Amino acid sequence: MSTIARDPYGTDRVPVGPGMSMFDPMFIGIDEFGQHVMLDVVYRNLLIAGEPGGGKSGLINIAASTGSLADNTRLVLMDAKFVELGPYREIADAFIGNDIDAAIRVLRRLLTVATNRYQWILSQRRRKISRDDNLSVILTIIDELAMFSTVLGTKAQQEEFEGLLRGLVSLGRACGMPVIAATQRTSWDIIPASLRDLFGYRCAYRCTTNGSSDVILGQGWADLGYSATDIDPDNRGAAWLLAEGGIPRRIKTAWLCDDDIYAIADYAAWLRRPAPASQPTTPPVDLDRNAWDMAA
Repeated sequence: MSTIARDPYGTDRVPVGPGMSMFDPMFIGIDEFGQHVMLDVVYRNLLIAGEPGGGKSGLINIAASTGSLADNTRLVLMDAKFVELGPYREIADAFIGNDIDAAIRVLRRLLTVATNRYQWILSQRRRKISRDDNLSVILTIIDELAMFSTVLGTKAQQEEFEGLLRGLVSLGRACGMPVIAATQRTSWDIIPASLRDLFGYRCAYRCTTNGSSDVILGQGWADLGYSATDIDPDNRGAAWLLAEGGIPRRIKTAWLCDDDIYAIADYAAWLRRPAPASQPTTPPVDLDRNAWDMAA
């Protein structure tokens, strides 16, 4: 007979097995043969793009919900229209709406954290972090990238945001700071090749032209028959997924309804609740938090 374990916070919980981890592959849906599609997000970056209504929000919420439930994971969320990532705002280290100044400040702080992590990795005579290091995964999710790179703020601010984002995408993959970015506008001014090619995973939902499909997947894939223009407009969630070093394959991403999303976000907030003041704990030294605060 199983017993109910008492946790150090003084509440009774039924043990349900190991917690989720961002170091484990993330389930995002199924392929055309019905097989599960899993992504190793912690060492990769993910670009999501396609026309409105194609199903991008489903994948965005799969990533956000997975990150919110994963142990030792921090969320940095940017969502200019607020409602897509808003359910997770209470558990995010930073939630940015339509404020490009705040987005720039957060990206600067993230780059400071990344630099400090690489200094530590170098001191350990290694080239990337591992699960056993017990460093938190810092997952940055940006919904509607075009708002920050072409709409909000001045041209100088937009260019600074894009430059800082390119730096984070370049540095984040080996130090446990992956980036997931999504946009409805599939054009070279939004997703230049110099930025796109830094994303190991690229997911193309329905597009209206072969050129738009190639903006996401890479130049020449449409000519080889891998074009998001052939996706049925009524088949929401269908996409072409390009994994690093592979070829595109058809997938159907999972979908969460609004009730599911808010239920997961509420449960994640409950899991992450702080210890009661009457029962103080002594947490380990958090070097990332120190760097985060000093870079503010």
